[in-house]
Amino acid sequence: MRFLLRAPQTQLRRLSSSMSVLMGSKQFLEFCLVPSFAAYPSSSLSPSYTLGRQRHLSSVSTRFRPVFASRPVSKNSPYQHKTNGLSSYTSIPKFQTPDDPEVEEADKSDVKSKLANLRRKLAENGIDAENCPPGQYCGLICPKCEGGGSAEKSLSLYIAPDGSSATWNCFRGKCGLKGGVRGDSRFTSAVPVEKIEKVERKLTVESLGLEPLCDEIQQYFAARMISAETLARNRVMQKRIGDDEIVIAFTYWQRGELVSCKYRFLSKKFYQEKNTRRIFYGLDDIEKASEIIIVEGEIDKLAMEEAGFRNCVSVPDGAPATVSSKETPPEEKDTKYKFLWNCNDYLKKASRVIIATDGDGPGQALAEEVARRLGKERCWRVKWPKNGEDKYFKDANEVLMALGPQSLNEAVQNAEPYPIQGLFAFKDFFDEIDAFYHRTHGHEYGVSTGWNTLDNFYSVVPGELTVVTGVPNSGKSEWIDALLCNLNHSVGWKFALCSMENRVRDHARKLLEKHVEKPFFDANYGKTVPRMSIEELDEGKQWLDDNFALIRCEMDSLPNIKWVLDRAKAAVLRYGIRGLVIDPYNELDHQRTIRQTETEYVSQILTKIKRFAQHHSCHVWFVAHPKQLQQWDGGPPNLYDISGSAHFINKCDNGIVIHRNRDENAGPLDLVQICVRKVRNKVAGQIGDAYLRYDRATGVYSDCNVTPLTSERRSSKRS
Repeated sequence: MRFLLRAPQTQLRRLSSSMSVLMGSKQFLEFCLVPSFAAYPSSSLSPSYTLGRQRHLSSVSTRFRPVFASRPVSKNSPYQHKTNGLSSYTSIPKFQTPDDPEVEEADKSDVKSKLANLRRKLAENGIDAENCPPGQYCGLICPKCEGGGSAEKSLSLYIAPDGSSATWNCFRGKCGLKGGVRGDSRFTSAVPVEKIEKVERKLTVESLGLEPLCDEIQQYFAARMISAETLARNRVMQKRIGDDEIVIAFTYWQRGELVSCKYRFLSKKFYQEKNTRRIFYGLDDIEKASEIIIVEGEIDKLAMEEAGFRNCVSVPDGAPATVSSKETPPEEKDTKYKFLWNCNDYLKKASRVIIATDGDGPGQALAEEVARRLGKERCWRVKWPKNGEDKYFKDANEVLMALGPQSLNEAVQNAEPYPIQGLFAFKDFFDEIDAFYHRTHGHEYGVSTGWNTLDNFYSVVPGELTVVTGVPNSGKSEWIDALLCNLNHSVGWKFALCSMENRVRDHARKLLEKHVEKPFFDANYGKTVPRMSIEELDEGKQWLDDNFALIRCEMDSLPNIKWVLDRAKAAVLRYGIRGLVIDPYNELDHQRTIRQTETEYVSQILTKIKRFAQHHSCHVWFVAHPKQLQQWDGGPPNLYDISGSAHFINKCDNGIVIHRNRDENAGPLDLVQICVRKVRNKVAGQIGDAYLRYDRATGVYSDCNVTPLTSERRSSKRS
């Protein structure tokens, strides 16, 4: 040990070359190594030597780690280990070795390799970091927003000192691009930095070097119809930058104290004083106001004053690119809209908040974010006047310059309540009501069924639900098919068929027979009517393909109602269908939770079907079988006899029972009774019975002279 102290450098080389024969602990090696530099005073060490001490010591310690240690190696430094409160080595200062050129060169090479790989990854993200050194923040042009109109370097890029990772963030409010990447392609969060509480600066006009507006700036505002009086009252000033550039200074005051300042170049480039309180511009103007106006820019606030509104403030920052999809964060995390929380004492006194942000996408996103935080129930929204046939003015200052202060005043006075999902006023539907009154859509009375006797009681209205029932073999599906053919022939409607009891070929046969009015086969049921020809079959197949879409589940499992409605929605968008048939109810998958009753389940299904019908303006026919009838007398069942729930009649718009005569003594066997048992819309029909004749050979239904006495309806007016 004494020998090591006398000749540290020589012995260090000998120890390094004979490491394999050295047996000892890590503490012993560090003890031998560090005191050996005690002979060198700190003042005599070179800067490069001092800079590399720590790294070299670590390198040497690694090289001297024992290979055959006889006991576990402690990780504690012997210079920090205390015994009875005292250390045996307190008198020996801890020095570090000079840099090892080989280790330093290897480290540099490693960093260089990582940095090259990282820059390649950044280039893949559109960021050019060739001139950005590690361990520093660099300002670059954002690859997403390209710095806006002024092409400012708004993207802040930070590369880790070891070249392993990088993070970036665009500080333009309308962009907000942020992210990070590692050299191994994995994304990472921002480099953790200890949060330092910012201290708000105390500002004065003198400390900022502000001065009154010059003639050039006043002329700039005059061109925007902002008077000198308005500028003076709002204490708009200027600041000189260098010898030949002047910027506009919008001063932010709160109860007579200057708390912030925002600067605007004439080229529409902005920047603000750092470490200042974020508040509304013009905050003192709303201190006692029960109604306030919020705009997007300082010049818009000045324009509002020209139109007679002093109770107006402007947000301090720009608008976001889009509305955030996340929940509104709590106050301590809501940094983007910190100004709202800082001004909460002013805002909570207002019973009415008029939001007059820009009419573009970011402006509307800002309006939504502000309304979310203030409460939409007390917010109103300004709709800017038209600027031509299909364009609107963007903001308050544009309206002031183009139309004058009176038009700007009227736009604010005509502000509308901010939309709240699910809450409407009748005026929101005035256009629809007018179209309904003037019958511009053409189906206000409903579409004729094609049978005059039935039109007195039932017509087809888009957006409604008709439940059809009847005992087995009464012809429910046959009658619906005939109705669809009539609607297609008269008004050209197309349909989606979810008929799970019919095979495709059988269903095609029934529809073709009704369309061609000839039997499909030369069989007994056709009697003496000739079979349809090949030409008629080919024409009929094309008609089927043009006007009907099939919804069929080819899997072993039964489809549920959601599956069916999803396909029906696709048929609306792809084929333009106006009607949907679901036949029958008991062929659907009816799995439900243990706690859900069948009545609740049926109610839920019918609600989904009605919403589909209303949203897509489709008429839906839903076939449901009756339950087993006890002591059936041969008459038509009631809608309350439908198996499952009374909701079938409670929730439908129309309820129809199809009944076929089975008794020769009661009348012709081809007589079909159409029992209309419920009609919600009195314009479209009324309760009553109609009778049709069924041609078994062709499947065609026709009007029958056997008609009960009923009041006449205005069927002639139906479209």
